Amino acid sequence: MKKTSILGLILCALLIVISCTTTKNKTKTAITQTTKTPEKPNILFILCDDLGYSDVGFNGSKDIITPSLDALANNGTIFTSAYVAHPFCGPSRAALMTGRYPHKIGSQFNLPPNSGETIKKGISLKETFISKVLDEAGYNTGIIGKWHLGSNPEFHPNVRGFDDFYGFLGGGHNYFPEQYRKAYAQQKANGNKLIWDYLHPMEQNGKELHETAYVTDAFSREAVRFITDAGKTKDPFFLYLAYNAPHTPLEAKEEDLKLFAHIKDKKRRTYAAMVYAVDRGVKKITETLKETNQLENTLIIFMSDNGGKTTAGANNYPLKEGKGSVYEGGFRVPMFMHWPNIVPAGKKSDNPVEAIDFYPTLARLANAKIPAGKELDGKNIWDDFLSGKNTHADENIYVLRHRNGFSDVGVRKNNWKAVKAYQQKWKLFNIDVDISEENDISSANPAILKQMVKEAATWSNSHIQPYWWHDEKTGKDWKADGMPKFDVTFKVD
Repeated sequence: MKKTSILGLILCALLIVISCTTTKNKTKTAITQTTKTPEKPNILFILCDDLGYSDVGFNGSKDIITPSLDALANNGTIFTSAYVAHPFCGPSRAALMTGRYPHKIGSQFNLPPNSGETIKKGISLKETFISKVLDEAGYNTGIIGKWHLGSNPEFHPNVRGFDDFYGFLGGGHNYFPEQYRKAYAQQKANGNKLIWDYLHPMEQNGKELHETAYVTDAFSREAVRFITDAGKTKDPFFLYLAYNAPHTPLEAKEEDLKLFAHIKDKKRRTYAAMVYAVDRGVKKITETLKETNQLENTLIIFMSDNGGKTTAGANNYPLKEGKGSVYEGGFRVPMFMHWPNIVPAGKKSDNPVEAIDFYPTLARLANAKIPAGKELDGKNIWDDFLSGKNTHADENIYVLRHRNGFSDVGVRKNNWKAVKAYQQKWKLFNIDVDISEENDISSANPAILKQMVKEAATWSNSHIQPYWWHDEKTGKDWKADGMPKFDVTFKVD
């Protein structure tokens, strides 16, 4: 009996050890699973238009309040070195949708106003948009807001991978329906066949609509509608919410303007109210994600399409210059990512990330297949981001903007930034210690500058001639001047 009892005790002890080990292993497995990136998350990409680097609370704004954006940013990761591929609208958005530098696909310039009625061109149909890739991976795909990538039927969002489109096709729009509807009707009554596209009616999937809401509020409302509908299906969603705020014209609601009475400058005050209208909308969108139990599995990415326009109320401090410039203020933009339990909360990342990186990154997260032969200039940053690694270490980040008869170029590699602007000589900055690009140190580092310019010249060899220009005169001047004249651009004095 004693032997049996002793044996029983031993067996019991073994069972306890086995049980504890098993429980421990299960716990360990569960922890590992919670940190693993889930398959096919919802993706909400929020893009503002001409938003200044420091015009959101999470990037240090003192006079513009953005509580809803700040809450998401502070519970996610803020990117301090986020770059777009071009310092103004159309080319930047083309890069986002295609994953390519716009200079390589002929979209270096904005499409001209009313392009659907004049030049009848858009982003090459040879380029498969990220929306198409996600749509074919089983996503509910939607775009709300500004398109600016082609207005003719063959370039319409609905044939570029978006199931649902609500918004406008051109490069901008007036904000108050009672104003733009009246102006549109008047021009139509006068027999004008070419009516400025800022005045055209909103549309949904090709059908004109009688919108009555302030445009920013209408876009937020439609985002709520799309997310609510998507939540009733078994498939994930990809929503590209492309606000045109705070792009000109500077038009804000009276209720929003009252919140910024302390701002004396009228442009800045109106601009601030327009940014706040976006924030109001984001609050409703976040609440909808929570109410429909989708927030936990939704990756939210927020950024601007280019730097803020300083002559229209924006502030890019501490960056130099703004929209249209190859200095940091032109293409370094505010950005955050938010995804509960996946994206690190309360963090800042100083590692550079490019807008062209989102194409391969989102495809990877969606477990989507990128078409064979699809060329990409960006990289999948996801695993590096989670591990804190710099995907673009020792690599160049480029920006190039053509002007009348010459080109401006910016090249960043690690802490170095080479700039040629306004037909001045090439300059070199250490932006880790000189983010405002004030102290040219090229004379002390000639070999570094020469190498960076040489690499930029090699990059320019992959460019093609523009498929269009933002107006007829620019196109004529381009040809008369023998542009792009890269032999002059990449010459180091």
